[in-house]
Amino acid sequence: MSPRAGSAFRVGAALASIALVMAAACGEPPLEPVVVAPVEGLQGFEASLDNIRVGLKIPGLAAAIAEGGEIVWSRGFGLADVEQGRPATDTTSFYVASVTKSVAAIVLMQLVEEGRVNLDDPITDYGVNLAANGVVTVKHVFNHTSEGTPGTVFRYNGARYIKLGNVMLEATGQTFAELLAERILRPLGLRHTAPDVELLADFYVTGLPRQAFLANVAMPYELVDGQVVPYARLRHFSPAAGLVTSVRDLARISIALDAGQLLGAAAREEMLSPTIEINGPTRTYGLGWYVQTVQGVKLEWHFGLALGHSSLLIRAPQPGLTFVVVANTSRLTAAYDMGAADIMATGPGRLFVESFVLGNEPIPPR
Repeated sequence: MSPRAGSAFRVGAALASIALVMAAACGEPPLEPVVVAPVEGLQGFEASLDNIRVGLKIPGLAAAIAEGGEIVWSRGFGLADVEQGRPATDTTSFYVASVTKSVAAIVLMQLVEEGRVNLDDPITDYGVNLAANGVVTVKHVFNHTSEGTPGTVFRYNGARYIKLGNVMLEATGQTFAELLAERILRPLGLRHTAPDVELLADFYVTGLPRQAFLANVAMPYELVDGQVVPYARLRHFSPAAGLVTSVRDLARISIALDAGQLLGAAAREEMLSPTIEINGPTRTYGLGWYVQTVQGVKLEWHFGLALGHSSLLIRAPQPGLTFVVVANTSRLTAAYDMGAADIMATGPGRLFVESFVLGNEPIPPR
């Protein structure tokens, strides 16, 4: 077995053990061990991803890889809608839960660039009051350090991150949905991305046809008594969660970020630089993004986790790669200890990083 094939096999073994722990904690029957076939190259990568999907009982999954300003590989696995037999594809729209935070971070940093928002302003200047042992600034909410003594301890808090929508509204007179459509969706021509399709006022700012969009959205599912069953869609949209998008559209946002279409270099660097340690100096949080160093290589990433939905977005600025993977259950990320802030503890994340960022696997051909 080659070193690369061996690493793929180890990912499967680690995934199996983590999934068993997660299943026991949730009171669900243990999952069958995930076996990742020791096959190299694109075939092995795709087989590994699908083994993760099957092992975690995920009905539908999609993934994409971008390099050098282009999407070089993307595809779907399984079913976006089990009842209708509709396959998941690289253009299927999935709810991505907290990956919304990273997209919202781009919008907020645009307002910082324009001088409409100052990260060091007390958040009370924008009509937001939060309990803490001191003055809470916009930056404290942005990097999840607003609790206790502000700026000292990382405590991930989506409920507080929602308040950044109030900051945007106070600074511009526009909602986050309006700013997102105006500044990212329409300029990039994203046809498979929108605010929560169930919230009509937010969705319609995109100008997209709702029924056609809705027909392309993956149905959510969860595991109940060991069986995959339909679950209710979310009804929420804010800077913290609720974005609906495809892997290709999310990859295109990352490409545009690298190309300077969305932020200038200084603002991008500020957003994607460590601001607070989580578990030592190699696992940190920036502004709306986790920032991690693995074997000397910087990774910028975020995860999404909600009932019926999960996602991972990983950027490796050197060598210029982006990986997106989404699923229509929580299990893509719920199977792992995301609180450890270690992308290498996730099956899909480790598979991508070891194969293409740290390893010598060729990038999948166009």
